Amino acid sequence: MLVSYWYRRDTATAAGIKAFVINVIGDIGLVLGTLFLFKTMGVLDYGQLFAGAHSSFDKDAPELVIAMLLILVGAFAKSAQIPFHTWLPDAMEGPTPVSSLIHAATMVTAGVYLIGRLHIFFEWAPTAAAVGAIVGAITLLVAGSIGLVMTDLKRVIAYSTMSQIGYMIMGVSAAAYVGGFFHLMTHAFFKALLFMAAGSVISAMGGNQSLNNMSGFRKALPFTFACFLAGGFALSAFPFFSGFFSKDTLLFEVGARGGWYWGLYVAGYIGAAFTVFYTWRMIYRAFWGEPCKEAEVVIETGHAFHPAEHTNPHTGDEDDPSTQEVEDSEVGFPGSEHKFAEKTWQMRAAMIPLAVLAVVAGVIQLPFGVTNVISDFLHPTFADTIVAYEPDNSSLEAFGLILSSVIAIVSLACAYWIWVRKPGTSAAIQARLPWLHKLFSNKWYFDDFYSAFVVAPVIWIGKWARDSFERVVVDGAIIGGSSGLVKAGSAAVRAIQTGLLRGYAAFVIGGLSIALLYFLVRSL
Repeated sequence: MLVSYWYRRDTATAAGIKAFVINVIGDIGLVLGTLFLFKTMGVLDYGQLFAGAHSSFDKDAPELVIAMLLILVGAFAKSAQIPFHTWLPDAMEGPTPVSSLIHAATMVTAGVYLIGRLHIFFEWAPTAAAVGAIVGAITLLVAGSIGLVMTDLKRVIAYSTMSQIGYMIMGVSAAAYVGGFFHLMTHAFFKALLFMAAGSVISAMGGNQSLNNMSGFRKALPFTFACFLAGGFALSAFPFFSGFFSKDTLLFEVGARGGWYWGLYVAGYIGAAFTVFYTWRMIYRAFWGEPCKEAEVVIETGHAFHPAEHTNPHTGDEDDPSTQEVEDSEVGFPGSEHKFAEKTWQMRAAMIPLAVLAVVAGVIQLPFGVTNVISDFLHPTFADTIVAYEPDNSSLEAFGLILSSVIAIVSLACAYWIWVRKPGTSAAIQARLPWLHKLFSNKWYFDDFYSAFVVAPVIWIGKWARDSFERVVVDGAIIGGSSGLVKAGSAAVRAIQTGLLRGYAAFVIGGLSIALLYFLVRSL
């Protein structure tokens, strides 16, 4: 409902339907997985489920693995993980505060909570847990690669959300519970902040979300710029910001598992480089350079830009700059007034605490056991884990901190070189690797695949059912047949209603004769 809040926008209603359908698929998986557990254990109470988990199932038993895989379908759909991720970028059609709250801190992290809450079953079904961890790793890499080329400001942040939740899913599936939930918490702060700051920029742009049209907003929107920097440093896991400590804790716990988990560990650091690049690409393109015309309007007048070329010539109302769909100021479309943080104290009041927490929230779980607020808080929940809860490997932890710092600093410097010092570098790379840019910009063709092999066949089947099955079977055989049977019966009844007394007498005598004959035969 919130995704389709601007319900008179075709793109918003389509996005809402898409989110609904994909999440219903997840709901079906969740319900079926729950029924599998209930069929074997006969209870749904968490306490009783956990108490009987090891006695009711053999380790990695097929029925338990199937149940956990079905529950993973629900987790993947809710948390926008591959292959159920395509609804999240489209959900950016909703108002930006909705994106800030739901897509950063609440709804899309539900899958992380679900896996963590059922950790006993996932530990007892390591095959299902491995699927969750691998899908999370793939998602964080795929989403990060798409974020490198997206030109819609909100969709860059949306793919970032998808990627960061991939880290969390990978973490909790690999029993990195402290790191997974620590990153969930810090992500809520800096991602909500980035969405709010992005909304401020978009409002100053008069509703235009394209990075291709933005530049120079650090002079026009200094408060928004400062908040964007705080969120950007935290998202990039820059040393000593909140995301640095949470992401490093997560990857450290994953790497401490050893074995094939080292592949996930490496994937996490590759994804960290992607994160720095798309974050600072977004910041450099929106805030650096000469002010664009929209930024100049804000500098000169202190008010948001209102594009005169995007108006309804009959009513004077604005249309949506991204879709060119004529919009009026009635209910169902955004109003013509654009507010941004520099002019609205309510936005500043919301963004300042988020900015502070994005910077300092990491101190509650510092490396080497300096602080243990998160681990102490989670210990009662995960005390029964059969996986090492606090891996003791200080050398690996130190290596991770150094590696994460180097990746953040070097990637930030490279991003500065590409998009600020040598802005033509990006185009040159694109020219050298057009196939790769096309793959990323087409979002790995997931939407095209679903349109061709899922949506189109379903539409064809629906049309066939409407034109053939419904017309012949439903309308013809069922509805037409039953109505024809009633008509035939009524015609037969009407035939004996002649109105002649001798006819009725004949029917009475005939009926009595048949009844008398029946009783005579039975008495013999």
